[in-house]
Amino acid sequence: MSKLHPVLERVTQRIIDKSKDSRGRYLELIEREAERFPNRNALSCSNLAHGFAAALDDKAAIKSGRGPNLAIVTAYNDMLSAHQPYGRYPEAMKLYAREVGATAQVAGGVPAMCDGVTQGQDGMELSLFSRDVIAMSTAIAMSHAMFDGMALLGICDKIVPGLVIGALRFGHLPAVFVPSGPMPSGLANKDKQKVRQLYAEGKASRADLLESESASYHSPGTCTFYGTANSNQMMMEMMGLHVPGAAFVPPGTPLRSALTRQAVHRLAELGREGADFRPMGRLVDEKAVVNAVVGLLATGGSTNHAIHLPAMARAAGIRLDWQDIDELSAVVPLIARVYPNGAADVNHFHAAGGMGFVVRELLDAGLAHDDLLTVAAGGMRAYAQEPVLDGETLAWRPVPLESGDPAILAPVATPFQGDGGMRLVQGNLGRGTFKTSAVEAERWTIEAPCRVFSSQEAVQAAFKAGELDRDCIVVVRFQGPRANGMPELHKLTPPLGVLQDRGFKVALVTDGRMSGASGKVPAAIHVTPEALGGGPLALLRDGDVIRLCGHSGSLEVLADLAGREPAAAPTAPMGMGRELFAMMRHYADSAEQGGSAMLAEGAL
Repeated sequence: MSKLHPVLERVTQRIIDKSKDSRGRYLELIEREAERFPNRNALSCSNLAHGFAAALDDKAAIKSGRGPNLAIVTAYNDMLSAHQPYGRYPEAMKLYAREVGATAQVAGGVPAMCDGVTQGQDGMELSLFSRDVIAMSTAIAMSHAMFDGMALLGICDKIVPGLVIGALRFGHLPAVFVPSGPMPSGLANKDKQKVRQLYAEGKASRADLLESESASYHSPGTCTFYGTANSNQMMMEMMGLHVPGAAFVPPGTPLRSALTRQAVHRLAELGREGADFRPMGRLVDEKAVVNAVVGLLATGGSTNHAIHLPAMARAAGIRLDWQDIDELSAVVPLIARVYPNGAADVNHFHAAGGMGFVVRELLDAGLAHDDLLTVAAGGMRAYAQEPVLDGETLAWRPVPLESGDPAILAPVATPFQGDGGMRLVQGNLGRGTFKTSAVEAERWTIEAPCRVFSSQEAVQAAFKAGELDRDCIVVVRFQGPRANGMPELHKLTPPLGVLQDRGFKVALVTDGRMSGASGKVPAAIHVTPEALGGGPLALLRDGDVIRLCGHSGSLEVLADLAGREPAAAPTAPMGMGRELFAMMRHYADSAEQGGSAMLAEGAL
C-alpha cells in the first residue's frame, strides 16, 4: 500500500469528521432496512405471488426462495445512442443469473433524457431535475421488496447520479453498475467544433452543420467526447461499482458481453446469503467519494460533477463541498488529455491504457485510496488492470507500464498539468467553478466590463449584432436551480469561442451550467448564491468591471453594489412540461449542495 498524499489524507479526514452525524444516521437506516426486509419471504403470500406471477421461466425458483433474485433497473430507450444497447440486456442477464442459481427481473425503468438532444431547447430546463426523478423512479422500482441485489443499467449525464442516489436509499443491498460502452470514433471533435463556430459566424449552412454532427454522433453507444456521460463511467470505476475495466469497452463485442455476464455473476455473490456480502451503502463511503473526485480531476472530467458528486455523497450521508474539491485539485495532476482537454476521444483514451493506467498511477502515487470495499474481490487494485478474453474466458491482466500514447495519457511523475484544473473561484459575486484544465493558462485571468443577460438567446442576438466585439465578461443570470432548473448553456460556447478567436479577451460568469463538453473560454459557472432570491449576480449592471482569476481563485466585481435593487427575474417557465417542475424549483438547494429539492436540508 502506497503512502497517502497528506492533502488527500487531510481532506478525507475532514469529510469523515463533518459527515459523522449524517453518515451515522445513514448507516443506521440501512441496518434497519436490512432487518425489516431480510429477503422476499418476508412478504405475505399474496404480495409474493403478485411478484412472480409473470416470471414464467423463474417462477419456481423465486417461489421457493432458492438463490438471490436480482433487480434490473434500466434506463433503456432507443432514442439515446448510449442506452439503445440496453434493449436486449435483460434477456441475456436472466440467462446469466440462472447460470449461478440466481434469478433476475426487470424491477423498473427510469427516464433517460439526452442533453445532446435538448441542449439549447426548452427541454433542457428539465435536465437537472430529471436526476431527482430518476432517483425516485429507482426507489419505486425497488419498493417491492422482492430483490436481493441491484443491477443498474445507466450511462449518461443525470442518469448515473440519479441511479446512485436512488440505489443508496436501498444501500442494505449490493449493487453493480452495468455500462454499455462508447460508439466507434467518428468525426474528430476538433473538426466538429470548427463547423459549429463557422455556423455561428454564418459561414456554414444548416446542412453543413447537420452533416458534421451526424458524422460525430453516428451509431449506438456513448458519445465519444469526455463529457458527463463518460465521466460517469470513470467515476463508477474509481468508486469500485463496476466490474473492473468495464467502462469503455465498445457495445456489441464479445468482451462487452463477458463483462455483463461477470457483473451478474458477481452480483449474485454479493448478497446477504451469498459468499461475499457487500452492501452498496458500505461501499459508497467517504474514501469512495474522494476517489471519484480524484478521478474526475486527474482525467479532466465534467464540471457537472461539481453538482452531482455532492448530491450523490449526501444520499449516503456524506458531506462534500467545493472547498474539498478545490484542495484536491491543487495536488492531483492532470494525466489524461481527452476532448475537450485534448484532441483524443474516449476510444483513443481506452486504447492508450484507459482506466487501468489511471488507477494504477494514482494508487502508486498515494493519490487515491486503495483500501476500498468494491464489487471486485481484489479491492481497488483490481481496477489497475484491463479485461481481456482468453478464448471464451474473461481474465484481467496488468496494464502496460508505459502509456500507449503519451499525448493522451501521462504518468503522475510527468503530468500534462500539475493540478486537476477544477478550481473554486469566490469573492463578492459568490462561489463558482472554473475548469482551468480546458483553458490555456494565459487566459486564466480576465478583467473586463460586463454585459448582463438573462438568456442564451439574448447573448446570441447581441453577438450577431456585433455588440460583443470587444473585451468583455458575459454574465448570464437567472439560470440557477430555482430560476429555471439550471440548464446547460450550450448555445454560448460557439459565439464566445468566435470572439476569443478574433482576439478579444472574453469570459463567462453564470449561475447556470456548462457541461464537460465545454471548454476553451474561461468561465465561472454554477455561481452560488444564484441570482433568483437576491444573489449578487442580480445586482450587476452593464459596464461593471469583473475580475475572474483561475490562479488566485477570485470572482469579484470592482463596482460598489451597495444600495442597488436586484433585477427582476424572468417569468416562470411554461411549456414542454416545465410547469410540472415548479415545486422542485421552489425547494431546490444550492448548486454547491447538489441543486436538488429531494435532498434539501432536512429531507434526509
